[in-house]
Amino acid sequence: MRKYVIIGPLGSGKGTQSALLARDLDIVHIGVGDIFRWHVKSHTKLGAQVRRIMARGELVGDDLVEGVVRDRLDQHDWNYGFVIDGFPRSRGQTEFFLESYDIDGVINLDLPDAEVRRRVLARRFCSRCGMDYNLIADRPTEEGRCDVCGGALAAREDDTEEALAERLRGYRERTDPILELFGRKEYVVTVDARPPAEDVQRDIRARLGLPAPR
Repeated sequence: MRKYVIIGPLGSGKGTQSALLARDLDIVHIGVGDIFRWHVKSHTKLGAQVRRIMARGELVGDDLVEGVVRDRLDQHDWNYGFVIDGFPRSRGQTEFFLESYDIDGVINLDLPDAEVRRRVLARRFCSRCGMDYNLIADRPTEEGRCDVCGGALAAREDDTEEALAERLRGYRERTDPILELFGRKEYVVTVDARPPAEDVQRDIRARLGLPAPR
């Protein structure tokens, strides 16, 4: 059984790298941000709360995040392990995680703030079917329209200069203590997230001693 954590700022490719690992290793990808976005899209009570927090550019509180992660992992559908992205995001969450689960490795995706801004402000999603796009590397065929359903593309509510600046500040302040805690157990490998996704994945595998991507 393998259990990994991926840490990185917005736009660093946490979801992409997690999905690539999960596919080849037959482990479950748990995206905490995806869980919250589902709640927002489904207009649940939790979703309304998260929407207000994200619109202010703030991070969701430890208690709320820990509850969502605990509920997800309690489903026990990860017989061969899991890779989780979007958690932990604070020292308290890290301590909770270390007390609850044995981790095989922590992947730290390193991306400069300027590149974070460039990638994040280019993100779009379809307001009808939820398909994700990026105006840098994955543009729609018709400007502003989804290739799948023709719905209008929009930026996420929290993908603004103001909210992004606040989230980056919070991320940098919180990440060093997280990496320090994980580093005490020699879990952490730091990978440059600027190259293409395939190259980043090869670097991750090499540093973790895993087979090369298929």
